[in-house]
This record gives sequence, C-alpha cells and structure tokens, in this order.
Amino acid sequence: MSFGSTSPLTLCLLLLTAWGITGLAGLVRPLSIAFVARTLFPLGAVFGAALAVVAATSLTAPAEQLVLPIGLPDLPVHLRLDALSGVFLILLGATSAGISIFAAGYFRRGEGTAPGLICLQYHLFLASMGFVLLANDAYAFMLAWETMALSSYFLVTTQHGIPEIRNAGFLYLVMAHLGAIAILLSFGILQGGTWHFTFDAMRAAHLGPNGATIAFCLALIGFGAKAGLVPLHVWLPEAHPAAPSPVSALMSGIMLEMALYGMIRVSFDLLGLPLWWWGLLPLFLGLFSALYGVVFAAVQTDMKRLLAYSSIENIGIMFTGLGLAIVFAGVGMPAAAALTLIAVMYHAMNHAFMKSLLFLGTGAVLHATGERNLGHLGGLIHRMPWVAWLTLVGVLAIAGLPPLNGFVSEWLLLQSFLLAYKVPHPFINMLLPLGAALLALAAALAGYVMVKFFGVIFLGQPRETGLQRAHDAGFVERLGLMWLALGCVLLGFFPTTVISQFSIVTQQLGLGGLPASNAPWWLLVPIPERESSYAPLVFFAVILAVVVLAIFNVRLFYHQRIRKGAAWDCGFGGLNSRMQDTAEGFGQPIRHLFLPLFAIVRELPSPFDSKPKYRLEIGDRIWRALYQPLGPLIRRVADKVAWLQQGRIATYLLYSFVTLVVLLALML
Repeated sequence: MSFGSTSPLTLCLLLLTAWGITGLAGLVRPLSIAFVARTLFPLGAVFGAALAVVAATSLTAPAEQLVLPIGLPDLPVHLRLDALSGVFLILLGATSAGISIFAAGYFRRGEGTAPGLICLQYHLFLASMGFVLLANDAYAFMLAWETMALSSYFLVTTQHGIPEIRNAGFLYLVMAHLGAIAILLSFGILQGGTWHFTFDAMRAAHLGPNGATIAFCLALIGFGAKAGLVPLHVWLPEAHPAAPSPVSALMSGIMLEMALYGMIRVSFDLLGLPLWWWGLLPLFLGLFSALYGVVFAAVQTDMKRLLAYSSIENIGIMFTGLGLAIVFAGVGMPAAAALTLIAVMYHAMNHAFMKSLLFLGTGAVLHATGERNLGHLGGLIHRMPWVAWLTLVGVLAIAGLPPLNGFVSEWLLLQSFLLAYKVPHPFINMLLPLGAALLALAAALAGYVMVKFFGVIFLGQPRETGLQRAHDAGFVERLGLMWLALGCVLLGFFPTTVISQFSIVTQQLGLGGLPASNAPWWLLVPIPERESSYAPLVFFAVILAVVVLAIFNVRLFYHQRIRKGAAWDCGFGGLNSRMQDTAEGFGQPIRHLFLPLFAIVRELPSPFDSKPKYRLEIGDRIWRALYQPLGPLIRRVADKVAWLQQGRIATYLLYSFVTLVVLLALML
C-alpha cells in the first residue's frame, strides 16, 4: 500500500530524516527552552504518530527494499521494510509520540545540558532506533546501533555535573560497546564466508550447525547486553535512574525492545529454522532475569530504580517467550511457535506503553516534589490527582490485571506453555511446566511490587511537610500521560485486532498464523482446540456494572445513615504519617525469602548512642562477585600496555606498518 506515488518505506525514511532535522533545528536556538520544548518536541511527536500510521498501513503489503547510494565505497546502505520491522516501528512511533508530548512540558532550564543539545540527542536517538529497524545489511545496522548507543549515552549524562551520573553513563557505554562487539562478530559468522554483509546474503548463506550455533550465542550475548538480561544487566539499574524521566521512558519502553527485535531477526529470519535446543538458553536466562528483576524491584526504595528492575523482569518475560518459540519451531510445532512469538511481540508493545507511562509519572512526581526516595513521599493523590489516576492505569496494566493490556500478553504466554506437553522430548516436557510456574510467580510478585509503588507514593498521608507544596502536572504533560494510558486501554480491549496484525509477522517468518477460529471479534480464542477464551469487553462491562450497582445501592439505601469520622486508632492517639507502612516494610518479606540473591550491608546502632541510626544497603551480588574484581585487573593490564604510548611519531608509524604487513599476509 502506498500514499500516492510514495511507498511506505520511503515515507518511513522521510519521517526518520525529519526527526534528525528536528534535532538539528534545536541548535539554531540552543538556549531557548520555549522554542525547543514548545515547538520542536511537539513536532517530533507529530512525526512519531505519523510513523506509527505509515508502519501500520505497511503490515499487509509485501516486504519492500531500498538501496541508498551512501556509505562506504562498494558498500551502499540497504533498507528493508517488512512486517517484523513494521510492528516495531509502530511501537517506536506510537510510544515516542506520547513521550515527546510529555517532554514538551517536562524539560526546564538547569537540566545540565543545553535544551537545544538535548533536542538533538533526543531526536537522533529516535531516528537511530528507526534505522535499526529498517537496516538490511550489517554495516547500516551497526552504524545505527552505535548511533543509538552514543546518543542515549549523552542523554543519560544530561546532568553530567553529578559524579554518580557520569559513572552510570560510563558503565552503560562500556556494556553497550561490549554488546556491539558480540553482535558484529555474529554478523561476521552469518555472512558464511561470502564476504557479503547484506541480510539477503546472510539468509542464503546456509551455515552449518556449529557456525549457526556460535552466531546465535554471540547474538544472544550482544542483544542480551542491550536488553539487560541477567547477568548482563548491571548497567540498567544505574543508567535509567540517572537519565531524565522522558529519556528513561525511551530507554526502557523502546530501546530494550530494539534488542528483542534483533534477536527475533537473527533467530527466525537470518538463521532460518532454528535448532530447538537453542531456545533453552534465552528461556533459562529469561526466567532467571524475570524472577531476579522482580525480586530486586520489591526491595527498592528509589522509585526509578524500582522501575528499572521492573524492566529487567519484563524483558526477561519477553526472552522467555522467545526461547519457548524457538523450542516450538525447532521441534516442528509452527502454530505453537507462532502463538508464542505473537505473545512476545504483544508484551513488547504493552511494555512500551506501560513502562513509559510509569516512568513519566515518576518524572512528574520528581519535578513536583524533588524526591525520588519512596520514604519521603506519600499522599500525593490529593495534590496530584491527574498524575495519580493516569499512573494507576499503568500500575494496573503492568501488574497483569484484566481488562488492561498487560494481562493479555501474559495470558497468551501462559497459554503457550500449556502446549509444552506436545514437545517430543520427555525431559523438556518436565522442565517447561516449571518455567510456567516461575513465570506465574514473577507475574504475582509484579503485582506485589506495583502495590508498593503506587501505595507508598500516592496513598496514605504525606511523609514530609514539603509535600504540601506539590503540584499536579501541567496540561502538556497530562496529554502525554493520557496518550500512553489510552494505549494501555486500547491494547487491552481489542486483542483480536492486534493479534491479527501480529500474525502477519509470523506468516512472513514461515511459522504460519494462528489456527482459524469462528469466535466473534470481541472474544479471543488463541487455541481453538482447547477452547480457552478471554473477552476483555465483557470483563470490563461486568466490573463497570458491579461498581455502578454498588454506588447506586449505597446512595439509595444507606445515604441517610452514612457517617464520616476519624479512622480507629486502637485507642492510641499518637499516630502520625511516619507510622505508615514504609517501602522497606513492604520489601522485608521478599528480602527474607530471597536472601541469597542480595549482598546486604547493615549498620546497627549501639544501645548507648544518643542519636541512633540504622542503615541497610541492599546490593547486587552478581555485580560484586563478577564485575567489581574486573576493575583492578583492567587497571593492571592497562599499566602493562601503557608503554605503547611513547608519544613518538616514528613508533606509531611502525605500529601501522606492522599492522599493514600482517593484514596483507592474512589476505594472501
């Protein structure tokens, strides 16, 4: 389908270019917050919404390719728009539209980096993610991937005057480049000795089992580092809280999904039919990441770190589904693989809207109160009702409660696990139900975490007197929040429409679509032979009817007998806001149950202290055991090779000559 004489791929390319031009326009008046926030960010939101519309119209069209005469000699840029890239372009465009609207009212003077430079970095980040999705050769992909990493690094370090933020940005950059090296090596193997690095050449390379396995594992390491899979997750809880809230929303809601896109592209497209046991790797890492992330989220006292660990949990759910889809495809169960992959893409779309909404809600709270510590918040529903109620939509969605969108994708994934009994490997039949149980446990703990998140911030009484001065989000920020909340509602209410579009992706990947069903449009029946169904509109109608009847009953029969008074305090009149349940209190049961996962440092007061203080620090055992010892080792290696930097031109020319001779010898 095309708009006039312009193809969807060309339109997508023009819109991504428009994002880049919008960013450059910020340099025209780099210190004008009014020009950047009130003109350029809304313009970027319009381009994002247009990109989502164009990508949606391209899903039913055949895959389209384009070669741009730019790049290196004899290595032009190849672009391709198919159903898989179209789905993730919808995710990118629709989610970024809401984030950009919010950002128009969020950024203020004093954020560190000049507003015009933030605008350039922000829109370059968006455009690079779009080019990642359109790239059809390794050169274009890696160029866009590195641009995405560098632009997001500068966004993370917006407040670069703070040492902790600089350290978080450096850690993120190091992990991003280590992942990029693994992806580059994977592409080097995928070309299969042809020395043609287009994705079309890789599809035709027909690697042997050993080469394909190595390429898959390298891709899993590279994309897993960007996604934040445990144990490659250490950058994520540091970088997301350090970044401004709109940037945190982009990174968690969109950038992590770029890594998922890369794994789907490699596993089901470039490698062809995967081997079934490959799926056990992302399945295990995904389950462990999901449980690890949600457990750490439960014990956090910083609201942005809590959401960062929640992102690890959700990316773990996506990689769990990806691994299960690979297992199904490898054993010859294409319908089950299609269902699972649809559930994965659905959850990616859901997570983009849910987590972006929550990060933006925390941004509004942070601007209104200046606090990120949950122990200093409380009762904000009275001061910030718009933010509270819109954030509640994201909380209910990410907790997996029907009829919102988070429930649909998790329910579909659990339905996929029910098909594990058909896998013709008895040992796998025994393990997969355990995976379903762990997934259900992670989903239940996610609800526990969201009760803590919303309850501590918005309910109860203010824990600090300064919260009385908190104010609600501005009109523009509310529009951004409403956009994302509306996405959570629509994705939850109309799953059959969404699934019908996602099934186009599985058909193009050779897995086929879901089995035909005679169910009406409002009833979701993913597995007709099992007769499992879900009707979100009916579910919502029942909830609405119960609420209306309850209100009507109270007003009709009990209106004259209602009496308001203070809450019963058990006869003790000294209760105050500091006696409410705290974030630490919410997390204490989880901390005791999963104690081996934490590296805990306690400082206990002496009974003789006149001003006793108690400190509890919960660290990441993987960080301390795996990454901290690398610091001294790297410094020692750097000291050993420091003699290479002698400052003499003749020595550097000798290095270049020796390198050239070695390369020529290898080519002979």
